[in-house]
Amino acid sequence: MKRVLIIGAGKGGTALLELLLETEKMEVVAIADVNKDAPGLHLARIHGIRTDSDWTSWLEQDIDIIIEATGDEYILQQILAKRHRNTVVIPGTVANIISELLNEKETLVHQLQNQTSIQELIMNNLHEGMIVIDDDETVTFVNKRAQQIVGVPIGEFVHRPIRKVIDTTRLPQVLRLRKKEVNQHLVLENGKKIITTRIPIIDSDDHLRGAFAIFRDITEVVELAEQVTGLREVQKMLEAIFHSSDEAISVVDDRGIGIMINPAYTKITGLKEEDIVGKPASVDISEGESMHMKVLKTRRAVRGARMKVGPNKKEVLVNVAPIIVDGKLKGSVGVLHDVSEIKTLTNELKRARQIIRNLEAKYTFDDIIGSSNEMTLAIEQAKVGARTPATVLLRGESGTGKELFAHAIHNKSDRRHNKFIRVNCAAIAESVLESELFGYEEGAFTGAKRGGKTGYFEEANNGSIFLDEIGELSLHMQAKLLRVLQESEVVRVGGTKPVPIDVRVITATNANLEKAIMNGNFREDLYYRLNRLPIYIPPLRERIKDIEAITSYLIEKINQDYGRNVTSIAEDALQYLKQYHWPGNIRELENVIGRAMIYMEVNQETILRKHIPELGLEEAEQKKGQQKEIGVDKGEYAQRPLHKSLEMVEKQIISDVYAQTKFNKTKTAEMLGISIRNLYYKMDKYKIDKKSMQDFA
Repeated sequence: MKRVLIIGAGKGGTALLELLLETEKMEVVAIADVNKDAPGLHLARIHGIRTDSDWTSWLEQDIDIIIEATGDEYILQQILAKRHRNTVVIPGTVANIISELLNEKETLVHQLQNQTSIQELIMNNLHEGMIVIDDDETVTFVNKRAQQIVGVPIGEFVHRPIRKVIDTTRLPQVLRLRKKEVNQHLVLENGKKIITTRIPIIDSDDHLRGAFAIFRDITEVVELAEQVTGLREVQKMLEAIFHSSDEAISVVDDRGIGIMINPAYTKITGLKEEDIVGKPASVDISEGESMHMKVLKTRRAVRGARMKVGPNKKEVLVNVAPIIVDGKLKGSVGVLHDVSEIKTLTNELKRARQIIRNLEAKYTFDDIIGSSNEMTLAIEQAKVGARTPATVLLRGESGTGKELFAHAIHNKSDRRHNKFIRVNCAAIAESVLESELFGYEEGAFTGAKRGGKTGYFEEANNGSIFLDEIGELSLHMQAKLLRVLQESEVVRVGGTKPVPIDVRVITATNANLEKAIMNGNFREDLYYRLNRLPIYIPPLRERIKDIEAITSYLIEKINQDYGRNVTSIAEDALQYLKQYHWPGNIRELENVIGRAMIYMEVNQETILRKHIPELGLEEAEQKKGQQKEIGVDKGEYAQRPLHKSLEMVEKQIISDVYAQTKFNKTKTAEMLGISIRNLYYKMDKYKIDKKSMQDFA
């Protein structure tokens, strides 16, 4: 059982407490709030849950989950800073969402209660009386019309032997003989004449469950034929009502074996009477547990449970109640209601919320894992950049986390409460990229929307825009972007009026922009505009010491995705990961850890070496032994032009210094007295990288 601490006892905290009180898998150990009159504190005291005005003392306790329900960002950051490593922190926005869901649930329950009341009203307003007895001749049900005809109130009717109420009744004979009696006349003690039909209740196993009588007062009726006709009409009306009902009803006995279903049940589930009657209660369930069996086990009603039933996996809302007679559990009755329309609306709401989340930055610097010197430098540079409006250029290989940095920079800036728009320049066709970035006016081109369209830059006004794969822009789009950066305004496609904007631009690329400039594929003036604050994000192979912390984070993340409970990784498996060069960086590491967890048994908690897929280290070792040492033979100079010899010497010097600095590019540039940009260009020119140097070492 998970131990939960709730911080904040306002509306959201109270809603969460009410929800957690209903679950058996979580225990609320305490709730804290500085307001001693908070409603959540009062509710906690009623249920014997400890309360406090200071939540910090509880962090020393064994807490699995902390729910921050104050909505105060400062408190949330304090909790994240002080919490135990294994404690999960849930932000306060969750309280508002749960409160909305509880309101939706209450609305659905209210609707179901109204429908149940209507059914009871119909039964109690029938012109016929109805009496039901069990196999002990005890009355279990009587409607209002029966009370009026017999002249006995319900308190003296239900749970009494039928002969104590109507001594001339033949229902006991029907029980004994197990034969129905149709349209029989009877004179009651009060002088009223009735015509009644008595029918034994026999289940599919030929067990006698009781009997019921449907009767009508014919005292004032002139012609019996008219009464019979009226009775038939009522019977047809009842059948029409049950056939037209949208609710499906199923009944099981005390062993969980199906007794009966109505036509609406077949319509919703696709299952016929022969598929259900006489079968276990779980036979109709395609996803979820049997609420009938749960009710039979707990003797408690279940309200508002959702599950999927039938071959078509129809999603339904289920209410199930126990049938208890004289303190004995006789079975349970369930009502299913089709919630496909509600589900559609809910899915649309989820999609809307997802769209809203996509317009926000999801990550902060706390989500960036790494303590190596290279990563620490990149994080500090990004934090400095976040405090200024300067354009940031994130550089690094694919999979190193450039988008994560972009999110964090936005969330650290004073624009964090405004939009964060993400654009992958390589994923949008050149023909539509301009209209997507800058928008267009009505009639600008064939297929343009009426009224035009706002571009990404206008949407990001007062916020941030992240342009990923900036090196993939064409020269035409580079010129357009340069104008936007210089003038702080956009002109929509097909328009002439400039629209002023205030947007923080964050760009990213894994391409060598310096080489692209030399090849004429990237504008030099745009490069200098974007390169105000360049941040180099090192690849994973340059920060091997971070692999352990990153792996722990990925295990926790994948646990939530896969529903697993992996807690650690074996030392030999970790060392194996550290020997690999990781061309795919963090993205590749996550893939490897995910595959390892898939191969594990469900009850295993530690990733072993055998779970890790082969990374090709053996082939790399063989190749290393076959390669000769990198070096420059002085005898080679004589046969080469001067510029070629100079290039060979320059390559050797850069390689030597790069190796001396343990493959730290920033330190290498400092020792050589050149800019990091120039170092990148030369290393790319001479094909110098850490992997190749290790292979030849």
